[in-house]
Amino acid sequence: RHAYRRDGVVVVRNLLSDGLVKVLKRGIERNLRSPTERAVTASAENDPGRFFEDFVMWSHIPEYREVLRESDIGRIGAELTSSNTMRIFHDHLLVKEPGTIQKTPAHQDLPYYNIEGNQNVSFWIPVDPVGLESSPKFMKGTHTGPWYMPRTFMDKEAKWFPEGTLEEIPSSFEEDQILQWELNPGDAVAFHMLTVHTAAGVPADKPRRRAWSVRLIGDDIVHAPRHWKTSPDFPELTIEEGEPMSTLSSDFPLLWPENEI
Repeated sequence: RHAYRRDGVVVVRNLLSDGLVKVLKRGIERNLRSPTERAVTASAENDPGRFFEDFVMWSHIPEYREVLRESDIGRIGAELTSSNTMRIFHDHLLVKEPGTIQKTPAHQDLPYYNIEGNQNVSFWIPVDPVGLESSPKFMKGTHTGPWYMPRTFMDKEAKWFPEGTLEEIPSSFEEDQILQWELNPGDAVAFHMLTVHTAAGVPADKPRRRAWSVRLIGDDIVHAPRHWKTSPDFPELTIEEGEPMSTLSSDFPLLWPENEI
């Protein structure tokens, strides 16, 4: 908890048991066979690999719901954020096939979301071994702000704020500010939604990199409607700006202390 507050990111070893890793793998393969309408290919047509993403799948992938019910994700999220409750905001599948050259550009997640608050955490959970060459890099301390300019991942457009109105993410960070880990299946990196992070592609001689990310929200998280399309988009929300997200308990069910998944 202290490291999470200080750095905005920690590694959690063996978050999922071997049995739950197998369940998660089955869920990911089901997801890949039947993607949602939010699914995108986040790599160019001429990329020798492929970077696939999908969003908000937990409600119709039974294996994802089983992992949420049977794991300690909610409890650990509450401990890291010092929140009395933890709810699921959304989940996110990220699959990079061998040979993918598309990088995940350095960015913060919160500017792309429709929420505000400090008691938040994302768990990035691989089901394949991840070496340092493909493991996400996190810039510790950036969770305290400021917001940096959000840009589109492939074209680097400033679609949401006029050019020059927000600082750009520094082109490089000091080596001692970067946190990165080799990860085994079932390990997780837990990070704040404002922590700057990036990731390389996957070398052709390495296994594909399948990771499931679960975004959780705590007591102080409120609705923050944006004048831009968020990622993922929640156009159906009816609550006003500043209302607690817990108001919409059926859309964002409780994981801790009770599990309503």
